Amino acid sequence: MAPTPPRKSVPKDRFPTLFATLKTQTYHDPSTRGPGSHTFVTPTPKLTANVLTTHQSSSIRTIAWNPTGHLIATGSADRTLRIWNPEKPQVKNSTELRGHTGAVERVAWNPTKDAELASVSSDGTCRFWDVRTRTCIASVSLGGEGLTVTWASDGSLALAGRKDDTLIPIYLHPDSPPIAGAPLAQSLQTNQTIFNPVGPPTTLLLTTGDGSVKICSWPPPPPPAAATANGNTLNHNPAVSPSRSSTPAPPNSSSSLQTLHTLHAHTSACVSLVLSPTSRYLAIGGSDALISLYDTHDWICRRTLSSLSGSVKTVSFSWDGSYVIGGSDEGTGTDIAHAETGETVARIETSAPAPCVSWHPNGKYWIAYSGDPGGLKIVGAAGGGM
Repeated sequence: MAPTPPRKSVPKDRFPTLFATLKTQTYHDPSTRGPGSHTFVTPTPKLTANVLTTHQSSSIRTIAWNPTGHLIATGSADRTLRIWNPEKPQVKNSTELRGHTGAVERVAWNPTKDAELASVSSDGTCRFWDVRTRTCIASVSLGGEGLTVTWASDGSLALAGRKDDTLIPIYLHPDSPPIAGAPLAQSLQTNQTIFNPVGPPTTLLLTTGDGSVKICSWPPPPPPAAATANGNTLNHNPAVSPSRSSTPAPPNSSSSLQTLHTLHAHTSACVSLVLSPTSRYLAIGGSDALISLYDTHDWICRRTLSSLSGSVKTVSFSWDGSYVIGGSDEGTGTDIAHAETGETVARIETSAPAPCVSWHPNGKYWIAYSGDPGGLKIVGAAGGGM
C-alpha cells in the first residue's frame, strides 16, 4: 500500500469554519427493497422519545474503512456486505458480497491488506473476503451467533466475539486455512475488543457489562497445570507492550485471559472503545450516553463527553487523533469534540439516530455514518474546503 503524503492537522479554532464547508454524499442502493435491506424504510413514521423520526428497519449495522481509506464496507440485516468507493457513489461502482445467512453484525478490514476483510454474522460464522475477486476465501464456525470482530495489527489474528460473551481467536497463516483457537468465555457482557495498535498482539482491551474495561495480556496463558510464573507488570501504553508468541492453544484446551489492569470507566455497561491513531487516548463509550477519554500513559480519565442522548454504540477518532465523535441509536445528530479540551467544535445534523460513525483513516476529515434514510452517508465526500 502506497503511503499517503502527510497532512497538517487543522487547529481547533479553524475547524468549525472549515468543517462547515464539507458536503455530504449519500450511497444509496436502489436494488434492495424490503425489510432488513440496506435501504428499506417503512412508510409510516414512528414517534419515539417525542421526536418524529422515520423508522429504518435495517439501519446499517456496521461500517468500516479499509486501511488506505479508498474503500468503505457496510454490513446489514439483509445478510449482505457492500463495498463502496467513496468517490463513486453510484451503486454500479460498488461490490456486493453474499454468503452469510444471517444479519451481518460487524465488519473489519485486515490492517495489512487493503482488499481483505472479515465479517461476523448472527449465522454463527466469521467469513474472510477478498474484495478484488468478490469471493469468500474462508469461513470459520464460531459455535454461536457472532457479534464483533477485531484484527491484530500485524494481520496474524482475528478475534471474533459471540453474543453469549465468548471470544474465538482465529489464527491466520499464509499457506493454510484459518485456525480457530480455544474459546475464551467471559463472565461479563463483552461488546467490543481491540488489540495493541503496533506489532504482534500482546495486549487485549475489552469492554464489560459492569462499566469497566479490562486490559489483558495476550496470548492467553496455558492451562493452570502448565502455567509458569509470570510477572504482572503493566506497560501503560499498549503501543509499546513487549512482544509475545501468538501460537494458538488447542481447540479443546481450557484458556482464560490474564487481566493486567481494570479501568472503572462508567456507571453502566461499556459498549464501544477505540485507541486514537497516536495511541495517546483511549475513548470508551458507555450505555450511560457518555464517552470517557483515558490517557494511556497513566490510565487516568482526562475528560468526559456528554452530548449524546443514548448508548454510545461506536466511537471514532480523526486520522490525526485531534477530534473524536460518537454514534448512538437514540436522538438525532452527533457532536464532534476536540480531544485535548473536550470542547464541541462541530455538529452533524441527522434526521434519525446515527449508531455507526467512522472517521476517514488516512489524511481526510471525512466522516461516514449510518442511520439516516437513504443509506450510508459520508460528510466530505461530495466536496468542500477541508
